[in-house]
Amino acid sequence: MILSLHPSIEDVLERLNAYGIKAIIVGGYVRDALLRLSTTDIDIELYGVTSIDQLEKILKKFGKVNLVGKSFGVLKLSYAGYNLDFSPPRIESKRGFGHKGFEIHWQNDLDFTTAARRRDFTINAIGYDPQLRTFLDPYGGIKDLEAKRLYYVDKTTFGDDPLRVLRAVQFAARYELSCDTSLVILCREMIANGALEELPKERIFEEIKKLLLLSPKPSLGFELLKEMGGLSFFKELLPLETTPQDSFSHPEGNVWIHTLMALDTMASQKTGDTKRDLILLLAVLVHDIGKPCTTILHNGILNAPKHAEEGVEIARTFLERFCTEKELIERILPLVRYHGAVRKLFQTNANESAIRHLSTHVILDDLIRVAQADFYGRAFDGERPTCFEAGEWLFNCANTLGVLHAPPPPILLGRDLIALGLSPSRAFKTLLENAYTAQLEGVFTTHEEGMGWISNTSLRPF
Repeated sequence: MILSLHPSIEDVLERLNAYGIKAIIVGGYVRDALLRLSTTDIDIELYGVTSIDQLEKILKKFGKVNLVGKSFGVLKLSYAGYNLDFSPPRIESKRGFGHKGFEIHWQNDLDFTTAARRRDFTINAIGYDPQLRTFLDPYGGIKDLEAKRLYYVDKTTFGDDPLRVLRAVQFAARYELSCDTSLVILCREMIANGALEELPKERIFEEIKKLLLLSPKPSLGFELLKEMGGLSFFKELLPLETTPQDSFSHPEGNVWIHTLMALDTMASQKTGDTKRDLILLLAVLVHDIGKPCTTILHNGILNAPKHAEEGVEIARTFLERFCTEKELIERILPLVRYHGAVRKLFQTNANESAIRHLSTHVILDDLIRVAQADFYGRAFDGERPTCFEAGEWLFNCANTLGVLHAPPPPILLGRDLIALGLSPSRAFKTLLENAYTAQLEGVFTTHEEGMGWISNTSLRPF
């Protein structure tokens, strides 16, 4: 197999070669090409570079060179729709705590086998020589890809970087690889020694995002994390496996099994909007996180009353351990709180007022998606339903009412009170809140009706 390169990228490599610099394509681009997956990120290791300044001058012909990584010997260039990272070969020595506790040594005369030894997994240690049109595979990464196996490059250095535990989890899930037993044992030892506690939450979040957004079945990653003992860090997930569910509504078994089935269901129905998909996937991951503390046996039936309400603060604690975006968390928590409301509204044939009121607490379109993943994320005794009837009902109702994506805008505003001759005061807020409640309940639907209602209301003493 020959790795196909865009002609514009070949032009860059030829120019480097003209200056005596040998380019080897490394890392994810090579791995993904072997898997017949496309990517626009290309890492290029350069041999024969005399200085970073020299490299910068050569690359300037193709566009603006990003100097962010210059102190580390890394230059970035966006060209022809690709993101190119250039760096000389290097070796790394563990010198400190955490993911960044490394001392980097650039060695221009390093051979590829030695340079690739610092990489985490054999599938990421494959290189490609564009001049000779040949793959460089000193650690058997191609064979591991064919066998769908995830294996470390060097056991003695793998444990130096605690982030590699989570990278193993997300790579195994993304590419549906089996994790070599010795790698699982090594990661388990790293976790037991506090590897995850060493990581800043930003780095944990990045790996969780990749696991959720790039995996066809994120459940594979979470099962692997559990096998490695990683749920000791994500401790709110630990009791899900020992929390039983009623076998009639959940034939699949405990809350952990249901959660992972629901998560995979959501992953198969992504919207294509990265931020929204992340919110939905995280919401499904934590939607039943309140069940362990609320599950009871009543009249021989297992139930978890108020698990959605109780789950909100548990979910918050869980998410704040690694999520760096407060706004994201605030979008997720209402989905946890109201995830059972879709079926309850349908079962009670709720009126328009109830639907409008709910739209002020949560985005209904997102809620329907989470409820649908919850509904299908289970086993069924008999034939699997062809549609989520409650979700379709609420979707149609909310769409008709214009509240599918946002609550209704208030019909009456402060300027309307002033137009009635009222002077701005503290009472304005109460009046407007009451007016909005009346609007939600369908007391009035037009501005004219609203003005009539507020005229009568504003004349009453507070």
